[in-house]
Amino acid sequence: MWDPRFLRRIDFRGVVIIFLLMTISLLVIYSTTCVTHNLLNSISFSHFFKNQIRSFILGIIVYLFVICFDYRKLREWTWFIYVGIVILLIGLYFTPLIHNVRRWYRFSFIPFDIQPSEYAKLAVVLALSWFLEKKISKIDKWKTFAQASLIVFIPFVLILKQPDLGSALILSPITLVMFYLSGINRKIIIGLSVVAIVIFGVVSLIFLRILSHEEMRPLFTTVLKDYQYERLNPDTYHQKAGQTAIALGSIFGSGFCKSEYTGHSWLPYAYTDSVFAAFAEEFGLVGAFFLLFLYFCLIYFSFHVIEVARDNFGRLLSAGISVYFAMHVLINVGMMCGFLPITGVPLVLITYGGSSVLSSMIALGLLQSIYARRFTFS
Repeated sequence: MWDPRFLRRIDFRGVVIIFLLMTISLLVIYSTTCVTHNLLNSISFSHFFKNQIRSFILGIIVYLFVICFDYRKLREWTWFIYVGIVILLIGLYFTPLIHNVRRWYRFSFIPFDIQPSEYAKLAVVLALSWFLEKKISKIDKWKTFAQASLIVFIPFVLILKQPDLGSALILSPITLVMFYLSGINRKIIIGLSVVAIVIFGVVSLIFLRILSHEEMRPLFTTVLKDYQYERLNPDTYHQKAGQTAIALGSIFGSGFCKSEYTGHSWLPYAYTDSVFAAFAEEFGLVGAFFLLFLYFCLIYFSFHVIEVARDNFGRLLSAGISVYFAMHVLINVGMMCGFLPITGVPLVLITYGGSSVLSSMIALGLLQSIYARRFTFS
């Protein structure tokens, strides 16, 4: 079940990418939280920087442990993990508000807040992989679709009510791709795809200013509350600040710790939601393309694991994780570039946050566990 010899069979390109992404994360968090830009000679490490290092160390330990663990044994633990996550999501409604929302558990003995929604995405991928593999002989039945949808619907609603729109929405493309690969009725897939494309298209047109935000208000507020619809406003300060920071970076950037806009705290949440914009201001278009290239390699490796997986459980699990990474990158970069609403979706292994780091490292460890066992048949 747990065998360290499989560490020799992993794809070491993935390890290099992880190291580079962690390095970039520390550079951005250092620049945005550790340096007083007017007094560069007076440097102190912020607790954000120190916590991120601790999160990375813990993440690496978990990553190595998960690689050595046989992913196929997770079938036996699937429902314990899923039910446990659902209980944690429900428990949030009995906790104090943090930043006016209920998304985190805060314990004094843990160096970061625990955000169950980050782990819930992986729990849904795991539960769907187990269920769809088990129902493979009845995969085209509407009953199978309804049961699989219920697995997603419960955490989706609980996360949406926190509110955490970004994390909830990421479950949709993950589910769609896993349904497609498992062989769910094609009419269902086509119907869901059309709905998703229409919604995404309308939102994109609003942010591209082809459709007027105000003119679309009467239509959207029939199903959304006013404050919810305001998230689709392309003219918020945060939206404009992200685009401004990226634009100021120009081709080569302002230089490490030399950003004027981010350095004066004009960019909100520079080390969390806006980390891509903060990085782009300091390292420019060249740096942004390098970061996106790293993500391309990471996602390419993830999808390659689908091809080499030896069983349906492994294929579905790696497919869900691959889309998990792709959507995080797409949404975070898209919202900073002004194409999508700002929903608080973290940038994988770059954004500050222990739960985001730990869940990403678990997912990457699972991919390596599947890859390392590509020649194992029993």
